[in-house]
Amino acid sequence: MKKNSKKLIWIDFDNSPHVLFFDPIIIKLKEKGVETLITARDFAQVIDLVNYFNIKYIKVGKHYGKNSIMKVIGIIIRALQLLPIVIKNRPDFAISHGSRAQFFAAKLLGIKVGVALDYEYIKMFPFLKSNIVFAPKMIFKEKITLKYDQIYQYNGIKEDVYVPGFKPSSEKIDVFSSEGKDVIITIRPPAVLAHYYSEKSKQLFEFLVSHLASLQGIKVIFVPRTASQSADIKNKWSNVFDEGKFIIPEVVINGLDLIYYSDLVISGGGTMIREAAALNVPAYSTFGSQIGAVDKYLEEKGRLVILHNQDDILNKIRITKRIRNNGTVDQSQNVLIEVTDRIFAAL
Repeated sequence: MKKNSKKLIWIDFDNSPHVLFFDPIIIKLKEKGVETLITARDFAQVIDLVNYFNIKYIKVGKHYGKNSIMKVIGIIIRALQLLPIVIKNRPDFAISHGSRAQFFAAKLLGIKVGVALDYEYIKMFPFLKSNIVFAPKMIFKEKITLKYDQIYQYNGIKEDVYVPGFKPSSEKIDVFSSEGKDVIITIRPPAVLAHYYSEKSKQLFEFLVSHLASLQGIKVIFVPRTASQSADIKNKWSNVFDEGKFIIPEVVINGLDLIYYSDLVISGGGTMIREAAALNVPAYSTFGSQIGAVDKYLEEKGRLVILHNQDDILNKIRITKRIRNNGTVDQSQNVLIEVTDRIFAAL
């Protein structure tokens, strides 16, 4: 039972990027007098990040692997695990950036539910409809595969919600110990557990890493999505890790700091590559699946280079030091305010 008459929004984190997206929204909602119930799945770096940002949360569930049947079973199990928490707290509105377990649980309990997305080919439950979908304006409504009662399209990209106002950490980060002489390359491997994953992403990633292993004057920092992915990378290129050219950080690092202090970022699609674009850091994508409208938009604006094949990897990546702007990223918080106001209105 809720202890007072304040409105309560339930936010579910089931993947790492969702923590960064909702962190400033939670703060803005609190300023409006709205309370939040936060649930978090123990997957990728979700728990590390909610602890890093000092967000109060309830840990619920885990990931059940790549097998499609186990994925469905895992969603149902986690939805059932969420039910007692939600029944106890009785939120007025539920929202996530694509949590299927939250979506299913909210529908079972008759709670109004919203889904934020920035990739129009995301799959939810074909027989259930979201009350509201939040998406960037460059994604055409007819391309969104979700069923919905209404859609709210905001200006900018998802990363414009939390990147503005970012202040680079002044503390020394160990992985940049040789920053002065080496070109720092941050790499995010492909999302092998995602429903949109394709073998092309893996092939491009492995060719890229083998190519970088042959170069001098670089330091490559990997940001694996899971512990097993980390182990696979270390095993496959163990000799390069022994040389110190390849690194996987031992502790969680704010992804924006990692990007800011890098000279270029290469990712198998997703949030990190868009964060790099938002921070004006040279960004390259090895995403082998269907390219979404946001990435196409960033490519058209010259803020992202999409690497389609091995020749692109050899010829389009510019491995060079970059000049960084010191201080706060100079962008307004208009998108954060716009999205928060629309979530508030959904109450």
